[in-house]
Amino acid sequence: MTLEEIKKILPTLPLSPGCYQYYNAEGEIIYVGKAKNLRRRVSSYFQKEHTDRKTRQLVAQIVDVKYIVVANESDALLLENNLIKTYQPKYNILLKDDKSYPSIVVTREPFPRIFVTRTIDPSWGDYYGPYTSVAMAHGMVGIIREMYKVRTCRHRFTQEAIERGKYARCLQYHIKRCEAPCEGLVSRKDYLNNIAAAVELLKGNLRQVIQQTTSRMLALSEELRYEEAGQEKARLAMLQAYSTKHIVAPETRHDIDVFSYEEEGAMAYVNMMQVHEGAIVRALTVEYKKAIDEEAEDIFATAITELRGRYQSRAKEVILPYPLGWESLGHFSITIPKQGEKKKLLELSIDNVKRYKLDQLKRAEKLNPEQRVQRLMNKMMQDLHLPVAPRYIECFDNSNLQGTAPVAACVVFRNGKPSKKEYRKFHVKTVEGADDLASMREIVERRYHRLQEEELPLPQLIVIDGARGQLEAAVETLSAIGVGAPTTTIIGLAERMEEIYFPGEESPLFLSRDSETLRTLMHIRDEAHRFGITFHRSIRSKNQIHSVLDDIDGVGKQTKEALLRHFRSVKRIEAADLPALESLIGKKRGGIVYKALHPNEEKI
Repeated sequence: MTLEEIKKILPTLPLSPGCYQYYNAEGEIIYVGKAKNLRRRVSSYFQKEHTDRKTRQLVAQIVDVKYIVVANESDALLLENNLIKTYQPKYNILLKDDKSYPSIVVTREPFPRIFVTRTIDPSWGDYYGPYTSVAMAHGMVGIIREMYKVRTCRHRFTQEAIERGKYARCLQYHIKRCEAPCEGLVSRKDYLNNIAAAVELLKGNLRQVIQQTTSRMLALSEELRYEEAGQEKARLAMLQAYSTKHIVAPETRHDIDVFSYEEEGAMAYVNMMQVHEGAIVRALTVEYKKAIDEEAEDIFATAITELRGRYQSRAKEVILPYPLGWESLGHFSITIPKQGEKKKLLELSIDNVKRYKLDQLKRAEKLNPEQRVQRLMNKMMQDLHLPVAPRYIECFDNSNLQGTAPVAACVVFRNGKPSKKEYRKFHVKTVEGADDLASMREIVERRYHRLQEEELPLPQLIVIDGARGQLEAAVETLSAIGVGAPTTTIIGLAERMEEIYFPGEESPLFLSRDSETLRTLMHIRDEAHRFGITFHRSIRSKNQIHSVLDDIDGVGKQTKEALLRHFRSVKRIEAADLPALESLIGKKRGGIVYKALHPNEEKI
């Protein structure tokens, strides 16, 4: 079908929830989507001009549309997940492989082993995890081995081989880390009971394990088996210590899944935490690569469905940071907490997904520094509504002390970093007293008139240190010489609340203190202030050591130093007679100095 033919069939699509598939000319499914309303959702692809390049490419390749109607929105999400897994359409979000996460395996052997692995082979045994931290996985295995004396050797021994005495106890037995099943010192039944207790611990059933251990300890004590009861008591102490560290929601008795979401460019990040009996039994962050420009809520809903299915979650409650616009995501309730334990769990999930995103960005930027620059430029364009990326930024600041020694500074940033060789400092020449507005007018006019004369490129962004008054003064002056929109954007950054002012707009823009755009602007402003203050202080210092000798024509630096070295002060130089001066610095210069210091005396 042609694009026009597809548009003709759009009104015939049902208004029901379901999934739709887009096919290319080769008959391949290139995109699978879900919808609360099939007609409205599918039509949106063909009734507007898409700004995203990849979305335009998708639409250009569509030659056929098919759909599947389902009973509700939850079924639409599940069906979409299954279709994506089956067909792997190239324009759907791609879950990046998380095989790098370690898991814990309990092997299917007569005497099972428990160890950490990154290889998933269902024929080996049962897997628990994944764990986002290798140290966490090894720590869990260490606790299990210490409490339940699980063997670490790789022998595939059988009961018959044990009875024949084929194996010998190893060091692990002598350091009391193994009960030597290889020599039959522990029965297979008792060994498997320990494995079962360890599995319950891996599942997160901590309270159940503590109760079972307590019961065994008391029963053994009543039977006067005090040595065995002491072993159970030691296990109980370790379990209680572990419980204290790992139970984060002691009032929560039912299973909960917690999800949070972040995105950056073409990448989406979803954190999942599974809470069982108040303890976090699984926590991981996965990455999704967006093939086209999709809504964050849709990606988030798809990820929740996919992750719950992948890890076989049976939790009846899901905690989210905000509603997703879907009436139902499955057979569970959705909670958006405002306070209490559930709020703390959500904050923990949000913190984890933000940290993960930041770590991934830092790693990528180390390998490709230009990626950070591009990301920052795109962020600033978005936050400040700029027409172009601000790769070239200039910032101005005035400095004076009660109207004395007025100076100004201009700092230059390229690609988000200072270009110190391009910094410029100015003496304010036409302004008397403390008039910041007039000083700003003079400096920006001098700066950009010079750039225009030399035919140099203008910055994409000009930052004025100050609020609306300084900004309007700069804009008025720059407009008169033809500098401004659309090629150059001028903003003001006030220091009091870090608000951003735009020309002609009444209300300033407030960005979050965590915003990378605001942090960059503050860095630029602070650098301009530092550079300007340093220049101002140097001028003040020079003025403070200025003397009448500096104003005498014909007296250079060496002559001045010679006079001060000999007479020690300007006052003593003024008191010296003409012969003394002439003998020190010569007849001509001596006469010049004496006449300058004694203007009312007639020459003798």
